[in-house]
Amino acid sequence: MSGTSRRNFLQAAAASATLMAAPTFIPAKALGRDGETAPSERLTMCAIGTGGKGRHNMQQFQGMKDVQMVAVCDVDKPHSQAAVDLVNQAYGNNDCKSYVDFRELLDKHDLNLACVSTPDHWHALPTIAALNKKLDVYCEKPLTNSIGEGRAICDAAEKNQRIVQTGSHERSNANGRFAAELVRNGYIGRLHTMRINLPCSDGHHQQARSLKGIPEAQEIPEGFDYDMWLGHTAKAPYSKERCHFWWRFVLAYGGGEMTDRGAHVIDLGQMAAGMDDTGPVFIKAKGVQEESLYDVFWDYEFENTYANGLKIIGSTAEPRGVKLEGTDGWVFIHVHGCRLEASDPKLLDVKLGEDHLRLGRTESHHRNFIDSVKARKQPFASAEAGHRTASVCHLNNIAMRLGRPLKWDPAGEKFIDDDEANKLVTPEMRAPWTLG
Repeated sequence: MSGTSRRNFLQAAAASATLMAAPTFIPAKALGRDGETAPSERLTMCAIGTGGKGRHNMQQFQGMKDVQMVAVCDVDKPHSQAAVDLVNQAYGNNDCKSYVDFRELLDKHDLNLACVSTPDHWHALPTIAALNKKLDVYCEKPLTNSIGEGRAICDAAEKNQRIVQTGSHERSNANGRFAAELVRNGYIGRLHTMRINLPCSDGHHQQARSLKGIPEAQEIPEGFDYDMWLGHTAKAPYSKERCHFWWRFVLAYGGGEMTDRGAHVIDLGQMAAGMDDTGPVFIKAKGVQEESLYDVFWDYEFENTYANGLKIIGSTAEPRGVKLEGTDGWVFIHVHGCRLEASDPKLLDVKLGEDHLRLGRTESHHRNFIDSVKARKQPFASAEAGHRTASVCHLNNIAMRLGRPLKWDPAGEKFIDDDEANKLVTPEMRAPWTLG
């Protein structure tokens, strides 16, 4: 060996020895120390839809030691960048991937979970795609923007033996569950009426109602894939009034307050009545539509009757919540927060025994999803429960659109002898999108 070669060899060996002797820093989080869960034992999750609600959901899951967010998807680049920053900051790395098309995300990552927080018209297709990839899914409420889409999610969850948690978080509130237990254990006698209060008096309601006509077409913002945002709905000129947040007042994308807070208030009623696998058989509803881009219904009144005679009577009355009326008393659940009132305040002090029907409790709605995934059991707001609640909302909107009472078969999920109404059960989808 020449002198030069020997020097090079010794230098390389010394460098190697130094590297081997030097302590290697590995964060405790990566090893599962300091109470942290090792990455190999965490459930990996993606976020599809990363606007305000999407990032809120992300933060809830990122706060859990046994979940790790690894990829995000949004058609609006500022939203996705904010989400990427949120993930990287949470885990102290820079490897969170961002996508515009949820299909590409699902194809490229080996995941356990998906969190879908898109506008309502985009709930069904990503959720079904994730279920077909064998992911468990947390999907925002209302579960879907149509009855047919909801049934498709339920079918996909069953076929793939996956868990779906609908984001109707009031259902996980301890007070709400206690009120339902009072009703289902007979403390107010026979439940005969659920009064649903869905006021439209908030500032954003007033702002929406003040819009007249259809806004002129505007330039699509840079970084916003507007055609992808429209998805399966009909082509329409872009305006900021049509998209972020305000989409909820356009029937093609949302259902107005009926599905917005209705998916909380009616949901609590469905739970209290034990109707999570069915729905009403007769629907009457009336409301007002403005001559506007925002074609949802205002000033509504509705009455829904179940096969056992139970009635839902709803309006825009204050305060927001549901009054559960029985033959021996009533309980009112305020939304949001589930503060309780009762015909007899002593009802709220009842101590349920072991022989009573108990509905369980959870640390949080998001935690209930993760615990249910691990235990492979249905969560508090399963796909079926979320679908049936959303269906009640959609049935009322359909009755208002047609301007007449409707008869509904909750088992077959179709209107009786009404072809016109049945055409509204599932939306027509713009190519290339299909529900199948």
